[in-house]
Amino acid sequence: MNNGTFCPNCGAQNNIGSQFCGNCGTPLGNGQAQNNNTPIQEIKYEIKGNNLPYVVLNLSRGQQIICEGGSMAWKSDGITMDTTSNGGVGKVFSRMFTGERLFQNIYTAQADNQTIAFSSSFPGAIMALDIAPGKELICQKSAFLAGTAGVEVSVHFNKKIGVGLFAGEGFIMQRMSGNGKVFIEIDGSMEERYLQPGERMIISTGHLVMMDASCQIDVETVKGLKNIFLGGEGLFNTIVTGPGRVVMQSMPVSKTANILYPYMPKQTSSDTASSVVNLLSKK
Repeated sequence: MNNGTFCPNCGAQNNIGSQFCGNCGTPLGNGQAQNNNTPIQEIKYEIKGNNLPYVVLNLSRGQQIICEGGSMAWKSDGITMDTTSNGGVGKVFSRMFTGERLFQNIYTAQADNQTIAFSSSFPGAIMALDIAPGKELICQKSAFLAGTAGVEVSVHFNKKIGVGLFAGEGFIMQRMSGNGKVFIEIDGSMEERYLQPGERMIISTGHLVMMDASCQIDVETVKGLKNIFLGGEGLFNTIVTGPGRVVMQSMPVSKTANILYPYMPKQTSSDTASSVVNLLSKK
């Protein structure tokens, strides 16, 4: 007699068919979402580079990797490239809204033991994740680095106006679905948590990288006038509610840009006038 499933993380017993542990929120391997008969494409990879990361993949004959233009660092001679819209005009506009390039590159191994490397666009980390029906992910814009041929990247709309305006993630995020392995970019270091049903994680603007599609996202005003005006943490926080996994990042690009902005050279009015004079003198 099957009395249920025991969580591999905390040992708690769960009902048959549960997708997440009711005690700690860890994903279980026996839910309906995991009963899909299509196997995830196995692929050999290694993430290197510490805080300036890149991922090296070893492909067998016929294996394909999809990526955004400009992310490939190097590859074996036995791998061919094909630039494609990968879904027609609709997919092109979908990628435009999520901050990705309009076209994607598909790399195909023409022989066994071929290697290809993809590098991150910002100091931080690269995270490898498995995608399957019922195990979709919601990610920040421009998180997608590369994925196997069965992975689909589409638009996820934040339906709540407050989330779109004030949560820092905007109305549009990336939904990663299909079947395969995906590699995402993380700004700075990462922290991964599994939320129990109803458990909330309060996240500052820009620090949310990814959450399972089973999680809910909302926005909440910082409580207390003193905290709002003197705390330096802004007016709103992002709230992610379980069950499911959530990943945070320590140094969003937007935060880095704000820190560096005061040190960037500024163009004065005299500089502008001098530039105009120099331009006219050349004509």
